[in-house]
Amino acid sequence: MADQKKRLTTNVPGTFFVDSTCINCDTCRQLSPATFEEVGEYSAVTRQPSTDIERAQAYQALVACPVGSIGSTDKDTASLQAATASFPLQLEHGVSYCGFNSDKSFGANSYFIEHPGGNWLMDSPRYTGRLVQAFERRGGIKYILLSHEDDVADADRYAKRFGAVRIIHREDSHAVPDAEHVLDGIEPVRFAPEFVIIPVPGHTLGSVALLYRERFLFTGDHLWWDRDIPGLDVPRNLVRNRALLRASAERLLDYRFSWVLPGHGDRVHLSEADMRRALEELVAGWRSRESLRQTTTVPME
Repeated sequence: MADQKKRLTTNVPGTFFVDSTCINCDTCRQLSPATFEEVGEYSAVTRQPSTDIERAQAYQALVACPVGSIGSTDKDTASLQAATASFPLQLEHGVSYCGFNSDKSFGANSYFIEHPGGNWLMDSPRYTGRLVQAFERRGGIKYILLSHEDDVADADRYAKRFGAVRIIHREDSHAVPDAEHVLDGIEPVRFAPEFVIIPVPGHTLGSVALLYRERFLFTGDHLWWDRDIPGLDVPRNLVRNRALLRASAERLLDYRFSWVLPGHGDRVHLSEADMRRALEELVAGWRSRESLRQTTTVPME
């Protein structure tokens, strides 16, 4: 729980607050955008929740925060319990956001997919009894796909608890040296009916995305929705290979999907046509900037 003595001065007065242990991972801003915003190098409460829905979302942000930097001076046990029980948070068609983000992956999002052929965990949340029980009620976990080396978190503990197969690309396999299944190369792999694993090197050399039912694209740290543009975007910093990153994003034009579910950045649901248009705009922007650089480069004498 957050410490009132460390309460940031950027918070507005009121019940909810962020303290100085915040790592600015964006979890709270995704879950409760009406209450939390980025102010300087941290998140802060810029408006106290004014409706029941906003209050519930603020408590969800408090629960999901990977470092416990969100606090409330109102000891509302019922609301806190309701927020805890809301995870995994159902999105659509058996796909859920796990919540309980882990500081081991800098607060990255993880997702749970219920499927008759076996359930999947996409990246790993914190290991908590609440999620273990929720996964048990839904039939356990058969596969854990790790999008890249950064977002492994507590995958080993979940794998041991459920006897799950951990999947990771060889280029990032040092993060899970005893993984049960290691991917190779850059060709897509139809791993199970309705599941295609797509290598998307760039952020790391072993980054992969998961396409489910030609509708849901789980992208790790490869691609996300940027609320400030607004539009699709890729990591601008901490990129292992920028050329590979762009080529990987362009390769996604070969696929159909209407959800982008990232580890960092906002998730987004658009029509299939609008999603394709957003990806085309991202790619076209790169090509335009590259063409401009080439035409304005002055040859050396």
